[in-house]
Amino acid sequence: MRNNSSSLRRALAVLDHVRERPGLTLTQLAELTSLSKSTVLRLAAPMLEERLLERDRKSGAFRLGSGSLRLGQAYLATLDLRTVAAEESHRLMTQARETVHLVVYEPPHVVYVDKVENQATVRMASRIGSRGPVHSTAVGKAILAWQPEAGVEEAIQGGLAAVTRHTITDPVRLRAELARVRRRGFAVDDRENEPEVRCVAAPIFNHQEVVASAISVSGLASRLTPARVRELGPVVAAAAGRISGRLGSTRSPGPAA
Repeated sequence: MRNNSSSLRRALAVLDHVRERPGLTLTQLAELTSLSKSTVLRLAAPMLEERLLERDRKSGAFRLGSGSLRLGQAYLATLDLRTVAAEESHRLMTQARETVHLVVYEPPHVVYVDKVENQATVRMASRIGSRGPVHSTAVGKAILAWQPEAGVEEAIQGGLAAVTRHTITDPVRLRAELARVRRRGFAVDDRENEPEVRCVAAPIFNHQEVVASAISVSGLASRLTPARVRELGPVVAAAAGRISGRLGSTRSPGPAA
């Protein structure tokens, strides 16, 4: 059993090296894994049979095969955002001691799909299934900041209604704010959607490196002071990064490069 386990680990190492660097030769794989060429060939044989790996007939270079794609698609088919994010949402609520929201993007709105409340604080008015504007919410801006230019322009053309007196209604200011979101890796709603509420949110990337959802921390402005928001920003971004990883994204948590 121990030998079988060791062989499996080494075979997975071979597979992982090919995933990271498609086109590796047998010699390169042997060097990277510190194994002999014959051992690499022996480990690769069943993966070649199952099409997890493919080998170029002319160059002998290895790359991932169609079997890997089938496994990836099967995994993605089982993913549910709420389930994937549940652990991080509860952990984030415990850390922040405030309400955590999870949303998806359905242009021109964000839709709240999950909510984890801290029972010791005043409850937020949001409801699962409710919709919110993208331009006045932290979750909306976190998503919008990573949309193509056409998506940003569509949101602007849809109208930047003043939800509160703090709402950003000027397209130039909104674009500047979205650039700031990309630089620091999280978005802030400073009483822009509800007069007495602040929120901090971060984008969630899927396996295609597309942002279609976001997670946030929301609380009364008296508790979520600007200083507290600055503290929570990286915490929320890190949680979003871990959720992104579970969805298949290879991006690292934190500010955009």
